[in-house]
Amino acid sequence: MKFGMRKPSLKKRIAARTSIKRQIVHRAGLKMPRGYGALRSPKKAIYNKVYNRTTFDLFKFIRKLFK
Repeated sequence: MKFGMRKPSLKKRIAARTSIKRQIVHRAGLKMPRGYGALRSPKKAIYNKVYNRTTFDLFKFIRKLFK
């Protein structure tokens, strides 16, 4: 498990927004309601919860500094 700052990746950031799979799921209305990730994939949901609490995003940190 990682602790501290996440290493930013512009390539992954763009890929997440422009993926074909994301577009199909979004337009078809197949999205799960917010908070239902634990029902769909409990192991992944637990990992993501811990990861998001032990790391921080550099860009969000910079945004908070200049607010």
